[in-house]
Amino acid sequence: MKFKKIAILLLIMMLFSTNSFAEDATNETNLEQNSINVSTSEDNSSVSLNINSEAVILIENTTGKTLYEKNSEQKMYPASTTKILTAIIAIENSNLDDIATVSKTAISNIPSGYSSAYLVEGEQISIDNLLKELLIHSANDAANVIAEHVSGSIDTFVDLMNEKVQELGCANTHFVTTNGIHDENHYTTARDLSVIARYCMQNPTFRKYVSIQKCTIPATNKSKERTYKNTNDLINTSSTYYYPGCIGIKTGYTSEAKNCLISACSKNGLQLIAVVLGSGTVNGKSARYLDSKTLYDYGYSNYSMKTIFQKSCVLETITVPHATKETKDLDLILEDNVVALVKNNSSTNISPEISVSGNISAPISANSVIGTATYTIDGQTYTSNIIASHDVIQNDNLYFILIFSLIGIISILIIIFMILKTHKKKKNFY
Repeated sequence: MKFKKIAILLLIMMLFSTNSFAEDATNETNLEQNSINVSTSEDNSSVSLNINSEAVILIENTTGKTLYEKNSEQKMYPASTTKILTAIIAIENSNLDDIATVSKTAISNIPSGYSSAYLVEGEQISIDNLLKELLIHSANDAANVIAEHVSGSIDTFVDLMNEKVQELGCANTHFVTTNGIHDENHYTTARDLSVIARYCMQNPTFRKYVSIQKCTIPATNKSKERTYKNTNDLINTSSTYYYPGCIGIKTGYTSEAKNCLISACSKNGLQLIAVVLGSGTVNGKSARYLDSKTLYDYGYSNYSMKTIFQKSCVLETITVPHATKETKDLDLILEDNVVALVKNNSSTNISPEISVSGNISAPISANSVIGTATYTIDGQTYTSNIIASHDVIQNDNLYFILIFSLIGIISILIIIFMILKTHKKKKNFY
């Protein structure tokens, strides 16, 4: 009985020693969440601005966040602001140096009083120049020529337009024409137009066209050289409506839609998009420009894009299991700057949500991605990868200890087995 107790005691001691090692080797790293103070915005519905237009919206371009709105979900006629969708579809589905041939159909259905480039049947003109006529001069005939070149017919192109807006999530938009010529079934909302505009402005080719103040179209086989000035006075430096930093994008007008304007502005790292629909005049001045400038003044006075955490910022220092003494203390750092839209002159405490890819264990290479840090501010999320600050070298001695421990356990088990077997034989002998 004495031999059995000794054997069991030895086994328990070995198992306890090995278990302690195993527990240390698989220890999970718990990351504390560092917090920061950043500015956040109040509900923009509580803001009162002197806006005369029937429906407006102001959004931040990078995040898409709404900074101000008035009747933004109300169905409105878009007039020529429609043409930004025609343009982006053309850019995505044709080459700029493609040559389109003007058909009779494309130019015969433009009502009197609507803007036109006076294209002629049989005229050959590049998509590049048609886009300039479309976006700078707001030529309705150019929209139809583009549509026929891209899709073969105007109706087929309009179907493509409606497919695109559905793809973008514009549930309250339906287009009937390529250019915004009035139709009761051709409608949208300020919010939907801001979504379309935001999508368009992500395309550098589109951005180039809508920022042009003046252009000259070279002579074609049917026309002399033509020169056009952009209809958007926010980018016209000689206009009283000029707004510094404005980079486009498109005007619109019909008697039913009234004056419309989608515009974009970029200042101090902050990009804003404003949509103004159903505008008239105020004391003889155009409300679409006055309201747009009011929206931008509000946006730039109250919001900023700020770096809330710098690239290579240390989020946490952890001890890595299985690592050598010299490399086990690892800094977890941000791979990129975290830049967020924040409200000026107010602050709140923000903590990152840190997610690590499985258990952290040696070996680890410097700059390898081991997780993400996500900040949520005003419903917007901003994420950066978490990377390792240096190489973490695996401590191979630990594995030798484990191997020797396992060998020791096996040896003890063999000894115990032999002792018990011998003891049993002696017992049977007596």
